Amino acid sequence: MLTISHVSKTFNPGTITERKALRDVSLELEDGDFVTVIGGNGAGKSTLLNLIAGVHSCDSGAIVLNGRDITEKKEHSRAKYLGRVFQDPMMGTAATMQIQENLALAARRGKKRGLGWGITAKEKEFFKEQLTLLDLGLEKRLEAKVGLLSGGQRQALTLLMATLQKPELLLLDEHTAALDPKTAKKVLDLTEHFIMKDNLTAFMVTHNMKDAIRYGNKLIMMLDGKIVYEASGEEKKNLQVSDLLAKFQTVSGNEDQVSDRMLLSN
Repeated sequence: MLTISHVSKTFNPGTITERKALRDVSLELEDGDFVTVIGGNGAGKSTLLNLIAGVHSCDSGAIVLNGRDITEKKEHSRAKYLGRVFQDPMMGTAATMQIQENLALAARRGKKRGLGWGITAKEKEFFKEQLTLLDLGLEKRLEAKVGLLSGGQRQALTLLMATLQKPELLLLDEHTAALDPKTAKKVLDLTEHFIMKDNLTAFMVTHNMKDAIRYGNKLIMMLDGKIVYEASGEEKKNLQVSDLLAKFQTVSGNEDQVSDRMLLSN
């Protein structure tokens, strides 16, 4: 499904602020894989996700999605293949538009536009059915402006929009980091539900070790722009937070490398 081959990325090369964000990273995801990506600040997690999304370009290496080389494709050209949920709940939706209008945009992504009426009665019924899955009562508020929703409601809506048309790859960039623990679990459970329901391939960046272990069938740990540990199958199922901490300290050679945010999120 996704092949990342020897990808590297350096920001501000040749300057005093030069930062090597990714160093010769290679990774393969099979169809239906749900990989969680863990690591401290500056490990390269979000940079890798942004390279897949087309936000940044690679300095070297290649990214192939479903046999299609997307290394040089611009962000907007990749959008029809990808679903994405951002860390900031405000980024995935249009605040001044209605819930049903946001869903209509998501439902028509990548399709040719005609001159028909905006939202049909059939579409409204479909949107209600999908919103019912969220169990947030939003199916009764189709005409409400999205800006009136809470952060958790907006993130759940963004998740629904990202998966409304089955994407080839779902990108989740710390999408529960800005939510309180109860709401975060709700959104994560919904995430798992949508991924399992449609057998989606997903790439989820997180700082939370428990979440990285609890969700998905594969786990990768990053440090200093490299993948330093991978776990899947029984190895991942049997992982404990203490195992990840020990592994992190072993590969970093420095106990202080484990960031406060990673510790506090567990």
